Amino acid sequence: MRRLGLLLLAYALASSAADDAIDKPLAAKGDAKRGRAIVASRQVGLCLLCHSGPFPEEPLMGSIAPSLAGVGARLSEGQLRLRIVDSSLVNPRTIMPPYYRTTGLTHVAPAFKDKPILDAQQIEDVVAFLATLR
Repeated sequence: MRRLGLLLLAYALASSAADDAIDKPLAAKGDAKRGRAIVASRQVGLCLLCHSGPFPEEPLMGSIAPSLAGVGARLSEGQLRLRIVDSSLVNPRTIMPPYYRTTGLTHVAPAFKDKPILDAQQIEDVVAFLATLR
């Protein structure tokens, strides 16, 4: 049943992303402190493998994706949410993985098949944090 729910949610999100945003939160209001921990984590979000940003405690950050510095001034919460859920809805050639979509994926380890990288609350936490980066 959980799998069916995620499939239907993924379809609904893709269908509602016409304006380059998912305006409706996926879960309760996000917590920026938890979001920062997810973004900086080398085990959970893995964002800093590709992105750089205002993380002075992190000596090694990626350079193949845009910096996260100032992203909250450039994108709305809905735009941030869409890009985290499934960035390919904005840029079909992106290398950023979909953090919430579970369908239509290839090269997924068996342990992660049909499971999102981040759950709905974690997505909202990351959105809350990124929105603070002005």
